[in-house]
Amino acid sequence: MGAYDLLKPALFRLPPETAHGLTHRLMRTAQATPVTDLLRDRFVVDDPRLRVEAFQNEFPNPVGVAAGFDKNAEIPRALAALGFGHVEVGGVTAERQPGNPRPRLFRLREDEALINRMGFNNEGADRVGKRLDREPLPEVPVGINIGKSKSTPLADAADDYQYTYERVAEAGDYFVVNVSSPNTPGLRELQDRAALEEILDALATAGADPLLVKLSPDLPEPAVEDALGVVDDLGLDGVIATNTTTTRPNSLQSAQQAERGGLSGKPIASMATERVRFVAERTDVPVIGVGGVSDAKSAYEKIRAGASVVQLYTALVYEGPALAREINEGVLDLLERDGFDSVQDAVGADL
Repeated sequence: MGAYDLLKPALFRLPPETAHGLTHRLMRTAQATPVTDLLRDRFVVDDPRLRVEAFQNEFPNPVGVAAGFDKNAEIPRALAALGFGHVEVGGVTAERQPGNPRPRLFRLREDEALINRMGFNNEGADRVGKRLDREPLPEVPVGINIGKSKSTPLADAADDYQYTYERVAEAGDYFVVNVSSPNTPGLRELQDRAALEEILDALATAGADPLLVKLSPDLPEPAVEDALGVVDDLGLDGVIATNTTTTRPNSLQSAQQAERGGLSGKPIASMATERVRFVAERTDVPVIGVGGVSDAKSAYEKIRAGASVVQLYTALVYEGPALAREINEGVLDLLERDGFDSVQDAVGADL
């Protein structure tokens, strides 16, 4: 039994957001000390077979942290020390936002899932941008996820996204337009082709590069194809598939499933993998696969379905800090089993 297995019962007695905040503070404290060197020695898997090149970045391994875990870019170095090959911070909005009223994060323990309706709570682009410029960044790629301020009318969304980008531009290795969170009223309407094209064109003109878009798993397939048409027309660099879902699979056991918000974790793994496959079959740009990644098998399935790299968040809550190491070691075993020389060779093998 590992240290996290001993600690988890105490953490799970706390409200989910309180437990997350406590873990976050501990990691931020450790980040400023030699503890990170000890973590790196324990958790980083350094093997050239794991390296992936995508959207102008080299990833030391394919396992990253999804947006939402480090909203204010406070602990990217600590997360990299846990063995993650990239960290996506945010979502960051132009305005500082408190988010939705608490409680707004719920554990579905029987399902190893979460439901959140956080509402893009963050310190705002000015403050997050200053922190990114001031503090050392990790040696792995750092993505910056950009969302729309809740108070900004949809008609002004492009200017809102551009303001945020300009405040964080110097620190990002890639930038993500988030138009798919279910917790900001009207946000998903921006996945409409015309609205999406206006936002992406404004950011591309402002110099956002590499530029990716994050799509909802609930978007109808014709709308996904429209969005991918914009990606191709504007020469974007990648797609993230997918965000959380407002649907509730029949497999759910927890009574918390009735809570409003976006569902993440194991129950959406298959849905997310199929959306990765759908996207990868229709575009030549790299895909980041997100949704239900909790072990080497689920990560490898998304890679074979077309994901160049994958991201996770919910599984960290249930599996603990050794997760990236365990997935990377497991992926190496799966590559060897299937006769691939590298992760890069396995990307899209099932297409």
